[in-house]
Amino acid sequence: MNQLSPTGPSSAELPPAESVSLSDQLARMRRKRKQLSRVIGAAKKNGENVEDLLEQCRLLSLQESNLLQRIQAATAPIASPPPPDRPAAAVDVAPCVQERNEPVTISLLDDAESLAWDTFVGRRPEASSYHLSGWRNICFQAFGHASHYLVAKRGQGIVGVLPLVQLQSILFGNFLVSMPFLNYGGVLAEDNEVRARLIAHAATLTRDLGCSHLELRERVPSESWPMRTEKVSMWLPLPGTEEALWSQIGSKRRAKIKKGQSHGLAFEVGGAELLDDFYRVFSTNMRDLGTPVYAKRFFELVLKEAPGRPELVVGRNTGGKAVAASLVLRHGQRMEVPWASTLRAANSLNANMVLYWTMLCHAFQTGCTTFDFGRSTADASTYHFKKEWGAQVVPLFWHYWMADGSAIPQINPGNPKYKLAIAVWKNLPVMLANRLGPHISRSIP
Repeated sequence: MNQLSPTGPSSAELPPAESVSLSDQLARMRRKRKQLSRVIGAAKKNGENVEDLLEQCRLLSLQESNLLQRIQAATAPIASPPPPDRPAAAVDVAPCVQERNEPVTISLLDDAESLAWDTFVGRRPEASSYHLSGWRNICFQAFGHASHYLVAKRGQGIVGVLPLVQLQSILFGNFLVSMPFLNYGGVLAEDNEVRARLIAHAATLTRDLGCSHLELRERVPSESWPMRTEKVSMWLPLPGTEEALWSQIGSKRRAKIKKGQSHGLAFEVGGAELLDDFYRVFSTNMRDLGTPVYAKRFFELVLKEAPGRPELVVGRNTGGKAVAASLVLRHGQRMEVPWASTLRAANSLNANMVLYWTMLCHAFQTGCTTFDFGRSTADASTYHFKKEWGAQVVPLFWHYWMADGSAIPQINPGNPKYKLAIAVWKNLPVMLANRLGPHISRSIP
């Protein structure tokens, strides 16, 4: 998995205590994988189906890789150029030398500290573009949500951040999420002490705001927090040439792409000028799925203000009608597609296959080394679609702090209590669904 390289002076390195803790986790994970391997061997001898066990083994291997990267980031010298997502002015903000014996203080982000916040995020290898401060204004302007961006400091230097957004509604309640509507979030910290202080402050804030729970969408597990693990991201390493990429995706994908191209589908990459076409496809597909759609205003703001150089990809049939569309953005050398849709009427054209091939080529042509297919539920149809392209599973860990100690909330389409509402929504006219949807979707994280 490709990670954004850390930047900044050597004083920003993690202390040895972090590496020891992660090493312990790695050792435990390796023991689990060895035990699982023995179980798989025994099951094979008995002629049992071991596909599920093999998938568990692959997930453990990926988690090991994730931990190894964190250990390497904690001990390696830090010296690389500023990442592309960081605003140019941010490189002029010199990080302060940290004194380890200074106390850690937690405060809310002040607008004047935004550049320093983004500079710190740019130095963290585990960061995503969603950790950058630009999303705070997008969430407020698009949805009206208050944000509580927590900053940890030693002296005057930032040593940790935690972006939090507060969602409130009659339907779903009052809670904090890092980050809602998006794939990644959670704590970025230089060491375990900073992480613990940020989490403790966030829990207190959750209680003080009268929220029912706190949700952190992270890529590293925490043994002390209840968590959901059914969500995964899918990342595809990109080879050095387009020819190698064409060969890498396999004959079945190549045949389907060629079939789609034979139908005369035409794709283009652009910005706000493609928004109407994108939204028409996206909103129709969301209605067909029975899911309330975001307001078009949200995507207008993403294209205008979001970090990661967001772009739209739109595919049209021979009549010029948009039938497939997506939004992509970058973080370092990784391109991600958080939103993609195809009209069901275009399924026979293999429009979805040409859409993803277009995005992969665009990622390669713009210097990316990894393509992030976005989030899926493990073993769902979208999961298998992405896996067929050769994408590797990146486990996600959604951690929860419950104010009253209750069970983890299930605010998702898989909850049986929403089954009837989803069925009704699928039969709404698209125009009506687009009018009602934004009032509901703003409160669904």
